[in-house]
Amino acid sequence: MPETKLIAEPGKQEIVIERVFDAPRELVFKAYTDPSLMTQWWSPRKYTVEVDKMDVRPGGTWRIDTRDADGNDYWFHGVYHDISPPDRIVQTFEFEGMPGHVSLETATFEDVDGKTKVTARSVFQTVEDRDGMLQSMEAEPAEVMNEVMDRLAELLQRLQKRISRAA
Repeated sequence: MPETKLIAEPGKQEIVIERVFDAPRELVFKAYTDPSLMTQWWSPRKYTVEVDKMDVRPGGTWRIDTRDADGNDYWFHGVYHDISPPDRIVQTFEFEGMPGHVSLETATFEDVDGKTKVTARSVFQTVEDRDGMLQSMEAEPAEVMNEVMDRLAELLQRLQKRISRAA
């Protein structure tokens, strides 16, 4: 499977994640905006994901819980600022365990020879907030993001198989 590229340059307030998926961008966009699909890839495998709300429209809100094996909940929420299917999603992201540390996330979906390149850019209020997010991951941040993006790639493969069987 392709590697996920995580870019976090020292002294900058952003994290950029890039990955090319072997799926049409409409399907990749749907995986980012359909609550039943988000629960299948949005976190590392050791967590279960529950979507509390996901009102995918400008001004709409989202709230997602990740739960570990011990039953600890980690809630995240935000507001959608721009939804341009199948090209772009702009939203805020905030971990409820550390309120007030909000990032602005922009995900773009680009067609590349029938595949989809996703570029997710998170801009934090400060370099310290950005570094804190990276340090909060239990493993190396690139490994965590690669696992999450691998889960998305697996989901997209399953969805495409279902679509081709139904055709």
